[in-house]
Amino acid sequence: QVQLVESGGGLVQAGGSLRLSCAASGSIFSINAMAWYRQALGKQRQLVATITTPGSTNYADSVKGRFTISRDNAKNTVYLQMNNLKPDDTAVYYCNADSILLHSRRLLTDYWGQGTQVTVSS
Repeated sequence: QVQLVESGGGLVQAGGSLRLSCAASGSIFSINAMAWYRQALGKQRQLVATITTPGSTNYADSVKGRFTISRDNAKNTVYLQMNNLKPDDTAVYYCNADSILLHSRRLLTDYWGQGTQVTVSS
């Protein structure tokens, strides 16, 4: 069974930093694009950052210059380095894999982790 497990969330003061990790486990051959989303209380889930397999990245305007997405394909892990955090960054952060190819040649699409809470105090 394939799982995406996020970690690294927590409580931090404004201006602080956190590093989120999302590790994919299971009989994985390869993972296509990966992304981080977030959902604040009472709001819709929004895209934060994406990264392709070779490493091309895109960011939401609200996090450009503060957040950095990266991945380690050998470890099937994606990271989100978050600097200069603001109270508006408070949300549950979710990891997403666009598609996951298993060794069995089964293709999983739009796969999600369970989320990790990030709370930024003012």
